[in-house]
This record gives sequence, C-alpha cells and structure tokens, in this order.
Amino acid sequence: MKLQQIHHVAYRCNDAKETVEFYQRVLKMDFLVAISEDKVPSTKEPDPYMHLFLDAGNGNILAFFEIPNSPPMGFDPNTPRWVQHIAFQVEDEAALIKAKAEIEAQGLDVVGPTDHGIIKSIYFFDPNGHRLELTCVTGTPAQMKELKEIAPVMLEEWSKHKKVVTHASWLHQNEFSS
Repeated sequence: MKLQQIHHVAYRCNDAKETVEFYQRVLKMDFLVAISEDKVPSTKEPDPYMHLFLDAGNGNILAFFEIPNSPPMGFDPNTPRWVQHIAFQVEDEAALIKAKAEIEAQGLDVVGPTDHGIIKSIYFFDPNGHRLELTCVTGTPAQMKELKEIAPVMLEEWSKHKKVVTHASWLHQNEFSS
C-alpha cells in the first residue's frame, strides 16, 4: 500500500455556519463541500448531521461535523489542551508575523511566536475550542536530516523508560539561557 496524502481530517463543531465563516475570515480557506443526511452512511444509524469541507491548501482538506442530536461537545479531560491541535504551515517567518497581527486585529488572543528550534509557531483557538497553530519552517536540511536519523533511537529509549530523551535537546538549547 502506498498512501498519497491525507484526504481530510474531521473534527466536531458547535455551529456549522459559524465554523465556516471563521475559517474563511481568519484563515482565508475556501468552503468546498457541504453534505447533510439523516443517517450515518457507514453505520446506517439515524443521526442527522452537517459535514463541511474546507480547503487548507495543497490538496489538504479540513472537515467538520455538526451533530445537533448528540450531547454537547467536550474535550478529553485527561489530555492537556495544548496537545490536541491543528497545525497549518505558512510560507516564512514574515508571513507568520503578518498572520499574527491579522488574527489579533480580529480580536483573537494569540500566543507566540514560539521558537521550536526548527519551526516557529503561533497559537489561538477557533470558536469550537479547537487549538490552532500556524507555523513556518526555520530548520535547515541538515537539522531535519539529523532529527530523522535520531528519531528511532529516541523512540526506543522513550518506549523503555518513559523519561525525557535528550538527543534533540539542541532544539531548545538557547531558550532558557537568557
């Protein structure tokens, strides 16, 4: 099997129209498709829904479901909010800084930019409470190559001990020195 790409990633939303308008306004996404049915196609369960598809660029699609007959939307209480997020890449650091200013001008709180050593990111929330990240790549090909080479060793060590593995600590080496 050879995968071509991720076709879409789907999340729940509280309000389909509000969600589409947010992603169109804030992230300039094109609204591609809306599907609404009374039954879930895969299970045939009766559960009316609105399924939305937005263009996240380069063939990537972000989808949402509004399911009004289900209990109110929640989040995993055992997972910190910073863990589950949707990350979008922008062209460069100038585009990231510009995006931050545009998003803040719309009244949204933005955290960052945060320097992760090989990327810089900003963070904010959509109207459904999903954490969003905009990021730009700042790492060199040599850095990316090194990270790929040490990844299996780091994973193996983590799997055995469940303690921080320091092979890539150079990513944040200057972060705490000032």
